[in-house]
Amino acid sequence: MDIRELRYFAAVFRERNLTAAAKRCFISQPSISAAITNLEAELGTALFIRHKKGVAPTEAAEQFHAVARRIIDEADAAKNLFRKPATRNALTLGLMRTLDRPRTIALLKPLTGNADIALRLVGVDDAADARIVSKNLLRADEHFVPLWVERYVAALPPSHPLTLKERLRTTDLAGVAMIDRCHCEQSEFFGRAAPAKRQPAAIAESEDWAMALVAAGVGIAIVPEGVVRANSDVAVREIDVDVKREVGLAYSAARPPSEALQNFIAKLQRQRPKAGRVKPAGTGR
Repeated sequence: MDIRELRYFAAVFRERNLTAAAKRCFISQPSISAAITNLEAELGTALFIRHKKGVAPTEAAEQFHAVARRIIDEADAAKNLFRKPATRNALTLGLMRTLDRPRTIALLKPLTGNADIALRLVGVDDAADARIVSKNLLRADEHFVPLWVERYVAALPPSHPLTLKERLRTTDLAGVAMIDRCHCEQSEFFGRAAPAKRQPAAIAESEDWAMALVAAGVGIAIVPEGVVRANSDVAVREIDVDVKREVGLAYSAARPPSEALQNFIAKLQRQRPKAGRVKPAGTGR
């Protein structure tokens, strides 16, 4: 067992897909498959169940992931233990507040793991070298590097009567308690599309707070699909309002990007996260 196999295992565990994990690790799919097979043989247990859409971690993988993650983190810490302080390249990124947690982690990990970069995060309207934003927030003087496209879906309390429907219409939401998201970049659109009898029951300051309110049964929220991905506390349904957002890196066209930003842009262009699809969850979960 070596550290590379553990890194490959962690990538597959996160992506739930061998091809996506291989791209993230910059190796071929056969190489990452062989590494997982070797690891399974060494541990004497299956770590993933293969299916047509990817892989699913076994109970053994769930247990092993915490151990593997700790070893990887400690190995990375050991590499930096005796590294002499050097001049670091500053990089300031403005983040849209409606980004989902898994994609944000995946975007920032290469930067936080680079000892040569001093990363600073600010709000999307603050001065920054670049911004991670929805394309409809792009300024006239900015270039845009697309990262992923995702649709909007309805997040419902699991026991809500509307979970009996596979797809919701705007008329279904008339008179239903809704949770508004105060930082939603599509709020104006949904305000026009919403029925006249729409009832906001709460205004959420963050995506996590919105999901917590939905799970508590306060109301329904219309959110980007990435926000509800892998959230077992809420039910997810498609909506008949076909709204999608394209998220990407926006940076000034008026000034040349710094070396740190150039490297980040090049990395993003080589490795674009796939847009995850949230299933309608016919079981209501």
